[in-house]
Amino acid sequence: MARVAGVEIPNNKRSVIALTYIFGIGHSSAAAILAKAGLDENKRVKDLTEDELNRIRAVIDAEYQTEGNLRSDIRMNIKRLMDIACYRGLRHRRSLPARGQRTRTNSRTRKGPRKTIANKKKAPAK
Repeated sequence: MARVAGVEIPNNKRSVIALTYIFGIGHSSAAAILAKAGLDENKRVKDLTEDELNRIRAVIDAEYQTEGNLRSDIRMNIKRLMDIACYRGLRHRRSLPARGQRTRTNSRTRKGPRKTIANKKKAPAK
């Protein structure tokens, strides 16, 4: 397996697909990286030479933020929002959707499983 940006990318996949295994690189970014490196998207990773892999690594290092650096940046941005107590920061703090979605129904992914609240027993009728 080839190692790019600290991630083992699969050998048997097309290079444009294999690059998406790196956190922070999607399909369009992968295609742009291969174009800048002057490589064919359809070439399999196992068929890439060491020189071609080095060109890919150079493009990623120069122009993209990936893996640990990107994760820490995202974490710091969310922490900043929470510290300044803006609306989005408060939504993050309460683990609620931050982008205007409804919460009366749905949003179970963010809120977690339902917590049922038991009602008081009614007094028996006389």
